[in-house]
Amino acid sequence: MTVQPPPREDAPGRIPVGLSSASVWPQPARAAFEMAADLGFDGVEVMVWADAVSQDVDALHRLSEQHGVPILAVHSPCLLITQRVWSPEPEERLRRAVVAASELGASTVVVHPPFRWQRRYADGFNELVAELEETSGIAVAVENMFPLRPPSTLNRLRGGKASGLSAFKPSPDPTEVGFRNYTLDVSHAAASHVDPIDLLKRMKGGLAHVHLADGTGAPRDEHLVPGQGNQPCAEICEALAADGYQGSVVLEINTRKARNPQQRAALLSEALLFARLHLQPLSST
Repeated sequence: MTVQPPPREDAPGRIPVGLSSASVWPQPARAAFEMAADLGFDGVEVMVWADAVSQDVDALHRLSEQHGVPILAVHSPCLLITQRVWSPEPEERLRRAVVAASELGASTVVVHPPFRWQRRYADGFNELVAELEETSGIAVAVENMFPLRPPSTLNRLRGGKASGLSAFKPSPDPTEVGFRNYTLDVSHAAASHVDPIDLLKRMKGGLAHVHLADGTGAPRDEHLVPGQGNQPCAEICEALAADGYQGSVVLEINTRKARNPQQRAALLSEALLFARLHLQPLSST
């Protein structure tokens, strides 16, 4: 039996809880809107990738209207598998993500730090992000990643660690550079062996968006249901509520092992229940 989360309410100061379309993969973006509406999420974050609907602003707008679910954020196509989506040029992909967010009424674009081999893009990334924020009013929130190694280093493992540099330039941690807006991803912090509470403190004042998911510290992106790993997911949510956080919390969890829609819905309901309970302002507990 699926436990239903507290009902969606438009209470002052309440932090919106959204569903990433990546959380329903391998189902398409359409399924994210359907499940967000059925389960009572406050909105959807659209991961732009191979799914044609995720790339189509008009189609996304229709889904949002049809299901009564707003689009909270657009995730720019910056994964290894989306290097040809919209354009082979990473700068153009980010620009198109900002345009899409503006047309869809989303306040945030999530973007990863540049890959090291994207030299021209990496060299101008800070200025590009600042320009897009200034001209669009959209928060371009740079996400903390984990030390993915370039393929050439994976064959040089010594003592359980890969030699060479991280695939991200200059670092998987955007706070080392400094941006106006950040996305905190708890699962990525776990894979990096970075304390997410410390990362939260470094991002404070610029934190625009949160990807809530758990991890165990394994060297991979686990995206577990909050409470199923060893990360301080509850403490992070409680800190956001106590600090008057103004952004959204989006559940970006891995449900690909779900055998049917009912199992996927149960995982998403559990994650939403966790988030809603721990994001409640102290005065309402």
